Amino acid sequence: MSRLKSEEEYRKTPAFRFFRWLSGSKDPYVGKVEMQAQQETVIPEETIIERMRESEMIRDKIYDKTPNRAARMFQRVYVAVAIFFCIALVGVLLLAVSCLPPNGNADNPVNNTVSERYIESGLQETGALNIVSGMILTYRAFDTFGETNVLFIATCCVMILLMLDDAILKREAVSNDRRFEPKNDTILQGVAFILCPVIFIFGIYIILNGHLSPGGGFSGGAIMGSGLILYVAAFGFKKTQRFFDEHIYKIAKITALCMYGLIGTYFYMTGANGMDNHIPLGIPGHILSSGIILPINICVGLEVACTMYAFYALFRRGGL
Repeated sequence: MSRLKSEEEYRKTPAFRFFRWLSGSKDPYVGKVEMQAQQETVIPEETIIERMRESEMIRDKIYDKTPNRAARMFQRVYVAVAIFFCIALVGVLLLAVSCLPPNGNADNPVNNTVSERYIESGLQETGALNIVSGMILTYRAFDTFGETNVLFIATCCVMILLMLDDAILKREAVSNDRRFEPKNDTILQGVAFILCPVIFIFGIYIILNGHLSPGGGFSGGAIMGSGLILYVAAFGFKKTQRFFDEHIYKIAKITALCMYGLIGTYFYMTGANGMDNHIPLGIPGHILSSGIILPINICVGLEVACTMYAFYALFRRGGL
């Protein structure tokens, strides 16, 4: 039996604080981190001259400016050691190059069993007709997950540097949104009205068919991100926020990364411990096939699209 909590008790729980932050109604940095730029400090000219004089006096006391034998000897030894180190480094690199096998030799590192395994057994083990997607999202899925985390961390860093306070953003949105470009450009809006649906559909097609044909989450997400950028450039942020605002951005970006992590963790654990993987590969060539590749492509596509749009929005107006 579970006990119903009162509203006062629920407001003290971590779940209430998390969902309030996720919905955007509470910013944990407001009131705790300085948001406004500081006033420029004006230093009198007399103070600057006095500080320069004191710095010169301290430097004269610490450093011996008079020429001495030890300093000259150290300079000569330093130059000789630097030249010797550079010559030794060049020699080691030339020796390594001379030890490489000749071009076209069957024993070259490129002709190893790894590439043969990808080509000969990739379809059977991954269920993907696209060998590249089968390789980067199954055999090397851990590396691809690291690249997706790089996108997430890069967006967080740009937000920390460029994100404006909500009050400043609302106050300056009208005047600064289109300061350097024409407002309500008829030609641009007409072209965007025709191209944006085509771009979105094509991006979705590239993502969903990444295991069957060239494409995947990275290329499809880039296409969808460019579609969002074209739409916001033509119609502005106010119309874009009707279907893609900050709240939807957070849900899509965080959910995509967490789902990729969960799917990948299950795949890594079963493969590393020799256990059966219960995710079916399906029939090669069908849209619902290739095991984990299709859901991971969807997660990567959402992550890339959100990252591209976030970079554009933050550099343009300081907010989503």
